[in-house]
Amino acid sequence: WGSEMVTIAPLWMPILIAAVLCWLAASVIWMVMPHHKSDYKKVGDEEAVRAALRGLSPGLYNIPYCVDRKEIENPEVKRKFEEGPLAFVTIVPNGVPAMGKYLVLQFLYYLIVGVFVAYVAGRTLAPGTDYLHVFQITGAVAWMAYGFADIPESIWFGRPWSITLKYLADALVFALLTAGVFGWLWPLS
Repeated sequence: WGSEMVTIAPLWMPILIAAVLCWLAASVIWMVMPHHKSDYKKVGDEEAVRAALRGLSPGLYNIPYCVDRKEIENPEVKRKFEEGPLAFVTIVPNGVPAMGKYLVLQFLYYLIVGVFVAYVAGRTLAPGTDYLHVFQITGAVAWMAYGFADIPESIWFGRPWSITLKYLADALVFALLTAGVFGWLWPLS
């Protein structure tokens, strides 16, 4: 491996370009394309739900609340589960979302994924590796990094599989962009 590995230094350009392209693609996906517009549903009596949730501090909540699986044997807790609804609720701080902050954090996320893609590729591919081989390895790693963490949301927390499949499709777009840039800019020697 020693002399055949690619260090991180020559991979900073593909990391940065891939991050910019993924950030731009995400902007188009979320602001222009229609496929995520149906991801969220409106509750029936929004004002009553808002009033019921008002005062909760930011965090994750589950309804009914049950921290120990043994509690489900309690008839009162069991009744709550049987009657429903079962919900996982995320409360974020009040106020208009700070889009600038979120956009910067999203870009940092793409950079971090790019660094890990570069790490794996740099340890498995030699300088001068052909475009298609670089594309295959970096694309697979990027797709797993961008998308596979969403799958447990459907398995455990009730996110509709249709939404998770959309996220996986979005992740595939990001992976293809990342793979294309790494293949294009892979060091020759």
